[in-house]
Amino acid sequence: MRHRSLLVLTTVITTGALTLTACGSRDEAKTGDNAGGGNKTVVVIGVDAPLTGSLSALGQGIKNSVDLAAKTANKNNEVPGVEFKVEALDDQAVPASGQANATKLVGNKDVLGVVGPLNSGVAQQMQGVFASANLAQVSPANTNPSLSQGDNWGKGEYKRPFKTYFRTAATDVVQGKFAAQYLFKDAGKKKVFVVDDKQTYGAGLAGIFSEEFKKLGGEVVGTDHVTVKETDFSSTADKVKASGADSVYFGGQYPEGGLLSDQIKKTGAAIPLFGGDGIYDPAFISASAEANDGDLATSIGAPVEKLDTAKKFIEDYKAGGYKDPYAAYGGYSYDAGWAIVQAVKAVVAANGGKVPTDARAKVVEALGKVSFDGVTGKVSFDEYGDTTNKQLTVYKVEGGKWVDVKSDTFNQ
Repeated sequence: MRHRSLLVLTTVITTGALTLTACGSRDEAKTGDNAGGGNKTVVVIGVDAPLTGSLSALGQGIKNSVDLAAKTANKNNEVPGVEFKVEALDDQAVPASGQANATKLVGNKDVLGVVGPLNSGVAQQMQGVFASANLAQVSPANTNPSLSQGDNWGKGEYKRPFKTYFRTAATDVVQGKFAAQYLFKDAGKKKVFVVDDKQTYGAGLAGIFSEEFKKLGGEVVGTDHVTVKETDFSSTADKVKASGADSVYFGGQYPEGGLLSDQIKKTGAAIPLFGGDGIYDPAFISASAEANDGDLATSIGAPVEKLDTAKKFIEDYKAGGYKDPYAAYGGYSYDAGWAIVQAVKAVVAANGGKVPTDARAKVVEALGKVSFDGVTGKVSFDEYGDTTNKQLTVYKVEGGKWVDVKSDTFNQ
């Protein structure tokens, strides 16, 4: 990717970034002035997330947390001779936008790793672009199993589609089964109505939940679908009421989930709505005009606020002055960014303190070997690029707030 040679270098500052021009082949790295006055190699960590739109509360938390990881690495001189910068792009939760962003990030030769995206459907359109350029991506939030284990994972045929893809989030296989077991065994619900938003994440999660719930002896008394960005789900709410269900499972995100919960309760059906990490956000609660105490959500990992490993992250995030909260995926985003930092560190150390010409490929290889104590616990990846951390938590709405009610490590 970068070639070492004797060059005549001209550094031009344009649009806030450094542009390198040279007579001859491209040098190993772009350089910039650090605070101490010396030159450092610039390594960019890309970020792709919905920074605007209905899911921006999650996207901004992802971006800010990666930014904090980069700043921490620079402050600590984590990789001697390297200065980390972040380039964040907005996909608005739209697959085509994510693909375009992936192409743009690939085109920036200083990008050696990317954190994101939020949505599994967006990731499906980005993976191939990154793989073609040997550029590593680490998602803090994707949960669809096929992204790492192939389309036939449900048949027990596991094949990693792209060696460049990693994630710090547990998959829907883990999350869906965990939710089904909690609803049936702990909450004592036996008759569930299942709704999804027809998207990759929502439909996949709902399917895994339903299969496990039925295996446990529960009954799926009805199913329906809603459309993203619509607001009238009264027909679905009426079906739930008529079914006699004692609970609802929703595969989707918080904008639709909050409204669905609201409209179900307006029918007089005093039953909990349960969903995945896509609804675990304060905006889910505020979207419902009706009190939705008792609604449930699973989310990856344990509550960040209760982890000793997360105390410094929380303190530093607050001190960083970020106007948006780190939200559900902040800790996992920081760990994703830090995993890239550690991979770069290993690659640079193995190359005599310099960024090698084939840095992207070597970073991908190094990511598969990283292992460190992160914000969310032990951070490492298995042979599919999936996190080895399978801890999950069930949250319940109590008094207008999400409260954790059960954390456990799920063993398939």
